[in-house]
Amino acid sequence: MAGESDDRGAARAPHVALLSSPGMGHVVPVAELARRLHAEHGFTATVVTYASSDSAAQRAFLASLPPAVGSALLPAVPLDDLVAAGAAIETLLSVEAQRSVPALAALLAGLAKDGSLVAFVADLFGADTLRAARDAGVPAYLFFPSNLLMLSLMLHLPRLDGELEGEFRDQPEPVRLPGCVAVPGADILQPLQDRTSGAYRWMVHHGERYRDADGILVNTFDAIEPNAAAILRQPEPGRPPVYPIGPVIRQPDDGDDDATGCIRWLDTQPDKSVLFVSFGSGGALPAAQMDELARGLELSGQRFLWVVRSPTDSGADPGANYYDGSKSKDYPLKFLPSGFLERTKEVGLVVPSWAPQVRVLGHRATGAMLTHCGWNSVLESVMHGVPMIAWPLYAEQRENAVMLHEETKVALRPKVRGADGMILDEDITKVVNDMMNSEERDVMCTKVTELQKAARSGLAASGMSHKTLTEVVRKWKERMFA
Repeated sequence: MAGESDDRGAARAPHVALLSSPGMGHVVPVAELARRLHAEHGFTATVVTYASSDSAAQRAFLASLPPAVGSALLPAVPLDDLVAAGAAIETLLSVEAQRSVPALAALLAGLAKDGSLVAFVADLFGADTLRAARDAGVPAYLFFPSNLLMLSLMLHLPRLDGELEGEFRDQPEPVRLPGCVAVPGADILQPLQDRTSGAYRWMVHHGERYRDADGILVNTFDAIEPNAAAILRQPEPGRPPVYPIGPVIRQPDDGDDDATGCIRWLDTQPDKSVLFVSFGSGGALPAAQMDELARGLELSGQRFLWVVRSPTDSGADPGANYYDGSKSKDYPLKFLPSGFLERTKEVGLVVPSWAPQVRVLGHRATGAMLTHCGWNSVLESVMHGVPMIAWPLYAEQRENAVMLHEETKVALRPKVRGADGMILDEDITKVVNDMMNSEERDVMCTKVTELQKAARSGLAASGMSHKTLTEVVRKWKERMFA
């Protein structure tokens, strides 16, 4: 009977399943979205991950979530054929998602049995998994962990693919997307730089499949991309509704025992005096560039905290950091220039492989961040009012750097004058000194503080991001009582 059904629905919390692509940079925002749905809207959740990214660090992180947020691991699927062929990471992630659809469909069918499953959410490489949600009879949404600039590119990519002649990097004019900063072709998403590659075809495929979603949640907020937000918030025939709900960032772990000593060292430094240097959970530099960075930091004389990883040409597994950047099987400090640690010990601290980034950015002594421009790191910097030096490495990071420097104006970019894109020590010294002690810094600090306030107010009960997620949640909850 209808009344009996309503009573059962009222007794159950609505449940959402969220699928994360491999890599901690993907798992963290998906899990934090689950945490937020529980804390603010009373949901229970299951965070679904792939076997390829299973690691001690990932398991520990997922175990730290509230009891109402569980996790499930999809069984391994064969990828040896792709690994042997040297497939790009984008291809590996896409094929793993596609081959995991049967197992995911079985999982969702089990979760849907009691009627509490109200939605399925996949992240950017999971467009092919949306059909598993359809089979389970629940709405299928995407969670896009990057920004509206990147989402706009993906949504327009099938059209651009048909219109473009030659490679993006060879285009005489920058790529212009509605409401977005113009991006030079050479700065467009890395896997799009070779249109003959499998990775390129997969990205075009995802751009096509994104339109199958019932909605797209985006980890950004209106104030950081106001023009793009104004356009994408408007309905458009043939495109799912777009919901900016960010920032969704990792919560600091106050129980961290500070094993690296970072926080204790920062406690001894003056306010806003330290440059935090980190290339994210999967980023590393070639040995020659690592040397230039070390010399540039030393010559600047500025205080710094540098998270060092073994160089990309050291013989270490280049994919290891992507899947689990919190551990390293070697000792990266041995790759630093001879005597560097001794000469800089009064002003710098170098730690191997990992640091508690959110706690570092929130510390009073941190004055700026030299970052690879991964969107998680950008949002964490903004949420703590920390301006940036943009040093992009891969994926969409060059696009992000363009936006942060030219449109948002909260980042500086060093000159690139060396062969093969090398940034020389003197240019590193200049950009570090400009960041830590110049009028430009003052302007950027003012701007990033404004964005910090806007981000935090947007997440408050009356804020735009909170209202936007509430709008989505209301649609999901209505399913339980339809």
